[in-house]
Amino acid sequence: MPIILRLDRVMADRKITLNELAARVGISNVNLSNIKTGKVSAIRFSTLEAICDVLDCQPGDILEFERAK
Repeated sequence: MPIILRLDRVMADRKITLNELAARVGISNVNLSNIKTGKVSAIRFSTLEAICDVLDCQPGDILEFERAK
């Protein structure tokens, strides 16, 4: 998949745990874990907005496009 999720990197930079982020964003740990590990094929803009708000980042800090080789 050409879209790579870098949520784990941003979370590490902000020193925030999965449980803390899930609670502050208002989604389940399982759903956030799936986003973090890239096991999702879609993400709601409202969820992305909430994650960016809590982590004080831009969507481009979390999502990365990798061109097919």
